[in-house]
Amino acid sequence: MYQKLSLYINGQFLSGEGRKSEEVINPATLEVLGHLPHATEADLEMALQSAQTAFTSWKKSSPMDRSAILRKVGQLTRDRAQEIARNMTQDQGKPLAEALGELISCSDHCDWHAEECRRIYGRVILPRSPDVRQFVLREPIGVCVAFTPWNFPYNQAIRKICAAIGAGCTIVLKGPEDSPSAVMAIAQMFHDAGLPPGVLNIVWGEPAKVSDYLIRSPISRKVSFTGSVPVGKQLAALAGAHMKRVTMELGGHSPVLVFDDADVERAATMLAKFKIRNAGQVCVSPTRFYVQKKAYDKFLAKFIDVLKNIKVGNGLDEGVEMGPLAHARRVPAISRFVEDARQRGATVVMGGDPIEGKGFFFPPTVITGLKDDAMLMCEEPFGPIAPVVPFDDIDEVLRRANSLPFGLSSYVFTNSLQTATKVSNGLEAGMVNINHFGSALPETPFGGIKDSGIGSEGGAETFDGYLVTKFVTHI
Repeated sequence: MYQKLSLYINGQFLSGEGRKSEEVINPATLEVLGHLPHATEADLEMALQSAQTAFTSWKKSSPMDRSAILRKVGQLTRDRAQEIARNMTQDQGKPLAEALGELISCSDHCDWHAEECRRIYGRVILPRSPDVRQFVLREPIGVCVAFTPWNFPYNQAIRKICAAIGAGCTIVLKGPEDSPSAVMAIAQMFHDAGLPPGVLNIVWGEPAKVSDYLIRSPISRKVSFTGSVPVGKQLAALAGAHMKRVTMELGGHSPVLVFDDADVERAATMLAKFKIRNAGQVCVSPTRFYVQKKAYDKFLAKFIDVLKNIKVGNGLDEGVEMGPLAHARRVPAISRFVEDARQRGATVVMGGDPIEGKGFFFPPTVITGLKDDAMLMCEEPFGPIAPVVPFDDIDEVLRRANSLPFGLSSYVFTNSLQTATKVSNGLEAGMVNINHFGSALPETPFGGIKDSGIGSEGGAETFDGYLVTKFVTHI
C-alpha cells in the first residue's frame, strides 16, 4: 500500500476534505499512486500559528528530551526502512537499493543531531574589570520555514527538521509534491516518537504561493531552501527584504579532474557508477569531466564500457541500477542538452535519445568534442548525461573548472600529493573530493559557495543557521 497523503499541522493529519489536490504519479509506470492535498491560506496560517505557540515551550525544552526524540526517529527510520523505501521508489523513481541507502544514511543523521544538540554551548568572556561577568548564549532563532526537493525527499527534509528541532526551533516544511511519501513518513515517525504538537508541520501546495506566504509572515524567522539557483535567489531576496536568515543549498555543475597519474580505470568505473546514481538527479553529481590528454582515451573507453552495462528500468525490478527521471518535464530538459551539443558539432558516443515506451526514461549518455561554451558545459543538466573533454595542464583545468558561477562540489583523481594539494587549494567549491566520494556524511559540512548557496548543513556547523547569539554582561 502506498503512503497515505495529508497535511500535518499542530499534531493532526489533515486529508483532502474540500481542499485542492494533485495526482502523484509513478514515473516508471505512469500509475496514479495517490492524491496530495494542497494547503489553503488558512492551513498555512494555522501551521505558522501552531509553530509559534509550540516555540514558546519547545525553546525551553531540555536538550536531553530533544535528543531522545531524534534518536527515536532514527530507530524508527531503520525499523520502517523497507516500506518507506518502496514508496519512495514508486513516487521518485530511484532503484529500491538506492532508496534504502538513503534511509539508512538518514538514520545516522538523526543520531548525529541527537548527540550534537546536547552540546550547544555558549562561553564566558574574561572581563576587563573583576566585578563584571560576561556570557555568550546561543538561543534558538524561532519559527523556521523550509522547502525541500524531490530528488532526495527523505534526506533533504530530515537534515533541516533535525537541525531545527535539535536547536530548539519549530518548523513548517513544504516538501516536494512530486515525491511526497518520504516526508509523510517523517511526519508520522516524529508523531509516533512523541514530538509535541506544532513543533513540526508539513504543508503542500503551489510552490511560489506557499513560499511567498510563509516567508512574508512575521512569524517566520529563518528560511532554509534546497533547490535550483534561480528559485533560491528569489527566495533569498524575499527573505532579505524581511531581514530573515537563510540557508541556501542550491545547484551545482561539479567538475571532475582526472590527471594522467591517476588510477584511470578505477576512476572511470567509480565515476560511471556515481554518475547514474538517481539517474544523475543529484546536486553533487559529477557533470563536467575534464581528463588529461594522455589518460583521455583510456578513461573514455572504460567509462563507456561501464555505462553500457547499466540496467535501466523500474526501480522495483530485480537488478535495476538506474530508474526513470522523476517527472515528465525532465525528459525534454535533457534532450535539449543533446540537441545543443549536436548542433555544435559534438559527438554523441552513447545514448542521446529518450527510451521509447512507458515511463520517463532516458539512457546514460556520453558526449565528446564539446567546447566550453556549449550548453552542457555551462548549465547543470541534472540527468544521466556526461560531457568528457581533454585538458593539458593543471593551471588550464583549474581555470576552466572555476569559470562558472557555481561552486558546490568537485572531484579530483590523482596519485600526486603535490597535484592534490594545489587543486584542492585552487578549486572554487564548497566540497572537494580527492580519489573518492566522501561528502554528505552527518559529521561533515555540506554546502556550496558562489551561486551554489549560503551556509552549511551537517557537521559541527549544523546548528549555526538555527541559533542566534546573545551577549549578557552584568556587575
